[in-house]
Amino acid sequence: MEFLTILLPVFGIFAIGFIGQKKIGFDTRSISTMALYIMSPILVFRTFYTTSFNIDYIYLAFYTFALCFSLIAVVYIISYFQGYSTPETCGMILASSFMNNGNYGTPVVLLLFGATGLKSAIILMVIQQVVMCTVGVYYAAKGSPDGNGIRSALRAVQRMPILYGGLVGALFQLLHIPLSNSIQEAVNLVADAAIPTVMIVLGMQLANISIKHLAKAKISWSLLIKLAISPAIAYLLTLFMPVDEMVKQIMIIMAAMPTAANTTMYALQFNTESEFVSGTTLISTSLSLATLPIIFMIVL
Repeated sequence: MEFLTILLPVFGIFAIGFIGQKKIGFDTRSISTMALYIMSPILVFRTFYTTSFNIDYIYLAFYTFALCFSLIAVVYIISYFQGYSTPETCGMILASSFMNNGNYGTPVVLLLFGATGLKSAIILMVIQQVVMCTVGVYYAAKGSPDGNGIRSALRAVQRMPILYGGLVGALFQLLHIPLSNSIQEAVNLVADAAIPTVMIVLGMQLANISIKHLAKAKISWSLLIKLAISPAIAYLLTLFMPVDEMVKQIMIIMAAMPTAANTTMYALQFNTESEFVSGTTLISTSLSLATLPIIFMIVL
């Protein structure tokens, strides 16, 4: 039952966006743009400003990037044999290679390991933010029908304010630059609203699509990668990581989390298979009710 209490607010926020879109109707792309270019950079700034750096970041950063690129390689192999186009492949990468470590994974780790495990979960969450706002944005832009390949994708990454929010936050922390109470309060207000806004946007996007019209084969592949192959690869990577057993367990559990809601925001912004990515996010989050307890039994 404790596990369900974590999921209830997640699905509740999705439902708010879904009902609002059905009853009122909003321009989801405009709200997504606001969340991506204004709110998320402030959230990332606060995360990097308030999280202390240590040697664990090096190990966990290597692990996070290795896991991400391993999953991307799996997607490329499947896409090659299935004959998927570049936008379809990029959509699968967004749906399969990035996990919900923030509003889902971190509370789960807190529930399982208490405050001791929360520190590692936060580090993984911070690094995952870096991966999503670089690698994630790259593939979202690469799959856009308005893009022109690798060059435009790299330009899109360079234009992402999320990346610079993280760099400024890290710089402020390393140089011990203080923020006044009024500025800190303003940062907290916007940062606290960022994740719920992204989740509401996902709910809105789900109200605009028909799940039954989505490509079932593609979604099946993405769900298999996200919920089964990802934790399996994570387990193999932890065999070579010089960290304690609890941290290894957390790494595997976080890898088994469903698709990150942020990927819907990127897919919407760049028009890269947004219906497919949104649908996969919802279905993977729903299926995690069944898959995560299995992962817990295996890992713990």
